Amino acid sequence: MNVYLIKSYFWYLLKSRFRKGYGIHSPFVFDLVRELVYCKHSFYAYEKIALFRRKLMRSKQVLTMSDYGAGSSTFKTKKRNVSELVSKTSVTKKYGELLFRLVNHFNPDTVLELGTSIGMSTAYLALSNTKRKVYSIEACDEMAQKAKEGLQNLGCNNVNQIIGQFCDVLPDLLGEIKTLDFVFFDGHHQKQATLDYFHMCLLKVSNDSVFVFDDIHWSKGMDEAWNIICENPAVTVSMDLFQFGIVFFRKECQKQHFIVKY
Repeated sequence: MNVYLIKSYFWYLLKSRFRKGYGIHSPFVFDLVRELVYCKHSFYAYEKIALFRRKLMRSKQVLTMSDYGAGSSTFKTKKRNVSELVSKTSVTKKYGELLFRLVNHFNPDTVLELGTSIGMSTAYLALSNTKRKVYSIEACDEMAQKAKEGLQNLGCNNVNQIIGQFCDVLPDLLGEIKTLDFVFFDGHHQKQATLDYFHMCLLKVSNDSVFVFDDIHWSKGMDEAWNIICENPAVTVSMDLFQFGIVFFRKECQKQHFIVKY
């Protein structure tokens, strides 16, 4: 049981507001909350991914993990059942569908995911547009291979998988990418590592780039990293949805931070 996460959730419930956009004076954020965060539309890919999730939840396959992030403490051994990985480490339906809506709305040419895991979040990113380039990095070879198998069955042929630790492979990948339109940070949930990868990716942002951080309240260190990211001069708009933290770099927007009830 993550006691810090539980305490953080009660703090979030006390501080969060702007349900369905009420009280937001920024037109950009108001539309974002109304049209994306609280969107009830069922997109074509949702059921496809739900079937993918159910299939993995029934799997008895056991994988041997190579962990480098804080999430490894969730398990006691390196042998993990696929169904456990889905239930304990994969993005939930609620936040996965939000991820889908974000990439569907902002329509980025290039998407980068730090942490493929079993491939659930990758599916949400890739199926929004199968012509979009999605780069996904995963340090664990067995996990990456399992994700590749599932993504191919889903028809996600636009995913470029890279196996290796972020610190080893990210610099070379960034050297090949002109602009990072959308980045999902979902691995190595530790303060310094999160800040290091944020600053590396920051060199490739444009005015329209979107960064999404997972597990921003996972630990005291992640809380601190999230606050530092929000305060960065390049970030103009930041949104705390408890599980996700979303930042924008739009120069036309006044610097503001929103804790949105979701």
